[in-house]
Amino acid sequence: MPAGIIGRKLGMTRIFGDDGSVVPVSVIEATPNTVARLRTPERDGYAALQLVAGTAKKVSSPVAGQFKHLDKDAAKPRNVSEFRVESTDGYEAGQTVDVSLFEAGELVDVIGTSKGKGFAGTIARHNFQRGPKTHGSTNYRQPGSIGAGTTPGRVWLGTRMGGHMGDQQVTVKKLTVIRVDAERNLILVKGAVPGARNAVLLVQKAK
Repeated sequence: MPAGIIGRKLGMTRIFGDDGSVVPVSVIEATPNTVARLRTPERDGYAALQLVAGTAKKVSSPVAGQFKHLDKDAAKPRNVSEFRVESTDGYEAGQTVDVSLFEAGELVDVIGTSKGKGFAGTIARHNFQRGPKTHGSTNYRQPGSIGAGTTPGRVWLGTRMGGHMGDQQVTVKKLTVIRVDAERNLILVKGAVPGARNAVLLVQKAK
């Protein structure tokens, strides 16, 4: 079976277990994906399935030409991604993959883009402590010293400073699948997943 599927984050909610316990879950909608192309070790150097999901209103001419062999809806994909597999035997372009790929109780890795926070200072970005607000101190939220003077005479690479925060690819590993709703194309996983509502997610079986 394919290693994963392209989905969309709907949000978070909670469900109740058989013993009455509350389980926080993220709801991921994964409409059936279409296999667009097979990557083989002989031609590409690795084995993978290229999946497409969603339908865009308009795509560029190169994208339209790349997927013209698919049916009308899949020929203008909104999202494209590849998932590594051990072998592409038994797969063919045009077949679909849905949430029945997963089952309750198994572990999955979820890949997405975290929320963008813009420019953030060292307190928000690196959990620095602020300075005192009494006895004449004006060092409230400044980062403080960034290195010695004569030696090394420069700022070390990787020094923690203010800067762009968020809007990065994040992988949350080994989340438990709590429930799979094949009728509504939903996957409920325990815990939080990256991104805002409607963010594109890649859900794949944990290694």
